[in-house]
Amino acid sequence: MKMVKSLILGSAAGLVAMSGAQAADLPVKAKAVEYVRICSLYGAGFFYIPGTDTCIKLGGYLRIDTTFNGNVYGGPAWSGDLGQGNRFRDYFAGRSRLALTVDTRTATEYGVVRTFGQGNFQFNNFGTANPTNRDAFPGGASNALNTAGGGYVAVDQIFLQFAGFTFGKSVSAFATPWNGYPGNNNSFLMGGPDYVTGVNNIQYTAQFGNGVSGTIGLDDPTQYNRTSLLNLGVGATPATPVFQAIGIQATAAGANSYGGTWSPDIVGNIRVDQAWGLFQISGLAHLLNASYNSVNVGGVPNAFSEVSGHPESKWGGAVMAALQIKNLPTGPGDDFKIDATYAKGSTKSVVATSGTSPSFAMFGGTSRADSYQSIGFGQTADGVFLPGFLTGGLTGDIKLVDSWGIRGAFNHNWDPYWSTSLWGSYGSVRYGGDALDILTAKGQFCASFNFGKVVSADYSCNPDFNFAQVGVTTRWTPVKNLTFSAEVGAFFLDQKFTGAAALPVAAPKPSGPAVFYEFKDQSTVFLNVRAQRNF
Repeated sequence: MKMVKSLILGSAAGLVAMSGAQAADLPVKAKAVEYVRICSLYGAGFFYIPGTDTCIKLGGYLRIDTTFNGNVYGGPAWSGDLGQGNRFRDYFAGRSRLALTVDTRTATEYGVVRTFGQGNFQFNNFGTANPTNRDAFPGGASNALNTAGGGYVAVDQIFLQFAGFTFGKSVSAFATPWNGYPGNNNSFLMGGPDYVTGVNNIQYTAQFGNGVSGTIGLDDPTQYNRTSLLNLGVGATPATPVFQAIGIQATAAGANSYGGTWSPDIVGNIRVDQAWGLFQISGLAHLLNASYNSVNVGGVPNAFSEVSGHPESKWGGAVMAALQIKNLPTGPGDDFKIDATYAKGSTKSVVATSGTSPSFAMFGGTSRADSYQSIGFGQTADGVFLPGFLTGGLTGDIKLVDSWGIRGAFNHNWDPYWSTSLWGSYGSVRYGGDALDILTAKGQFCASFNFGKVVSADYSCNPDFNFAQVGVTTRWTPVKNLTFSAEVGAFFLDQKFTGAAALPVAAPKPSGPAVFYEFKDQSTVFLNVRAQRNF
């Protein structure tokens, strides 16, 4: 009996031990999977980064467009080989771009902390066959990267927002919400500021309620708000690579002699956003500081530069007013946008594109027996100076260039699938003074421009010019976020020189003391077609 009892107890103990071992081998209950959660705080497309309280939105677009008789993105044929119309020009130019955006937002006791960035992966199927510019750096850097299998990455905006402040590369407070795009596709509608790709800055925005806000900021002008500060003492020098690149060569006056960046642009706006639209007033202050009185071709310093002195720095600036009207009786979603800008010493605020400010050298036909062809010439500058040692101390100060412009668009939706925009602009650049008065900006410009030139009897110098642009864009959106569009635009240059002159223009154009070019207004047209998928 004892033996049976021991056997039963031993068997029970063994079973308990086995059960414990098997229980230890059983799978533990897995943690709940943390699925991506939708974040509805900041609009559609945001979701929570797993394990955080930060919302993120990934987006962007893919765009393919081609411009006929122009540069990429609807750049008119207003300079270089295109402006000359020579055999090195491309009849069409295209670009393919993939833009990726990352937008993150986190709610805090100080308000929303936001970060935003956009990178563009792109390839241009254009270049230049002209050996003068084909491999030039930095002016031809983007072209040189677009080799077979090449391309490049560009950065539009990268910024951080916190407690009303914005730090980084963002749109200037001086600009309108639409920048240079009131209704156009192309990136070259001038007449006002265009900071669409962002500028390094610091800004603070205050909300006053009822849609009223105010923003003040400091912008870095180095890349985005400088045209040229012309040292006119350089005179009629041989061509520089910069002038060759725009097809002007020694036709241009002086040399760009901006010094280093000493002060940011001081910018600000007051803005009203309502259901009916938007109204904004903006201001900008810009410092012009020169390098030296004595420089060589292209503003390159020489051994005499430092002891030659320099003109005193001078402040310029600009003001702008903008208006958008929504809920037009012409149809749902229709609107009208317009902005007007006046600048003194800040010409980039008016002669603006998404990149640099252009100067113009456009060639055409002529009816004059003494001329080979005609040329429309317009040189863009923020200011000019003629060193005092060239005028016996009569002058030497920086003289600011005036400019003004207006642009706008009417945007109409025919139905949910078709829309059309009619857009245009007009602007003017004025050097001020009299062409025969050496104490004025115009007189100093003409003294430099006329130096050593052979001219016709009816020749007169006047660097002022006007420009006008007009165009229409039609878009078809067969499905949501997929749009096909076509844009036709025209550019008109109203230059103020008269008569004819022997100009040392860039090759392959002929030049020499016996080759005259008539000064004449010019115009050009372009066609741009585009396909774009937003996501």
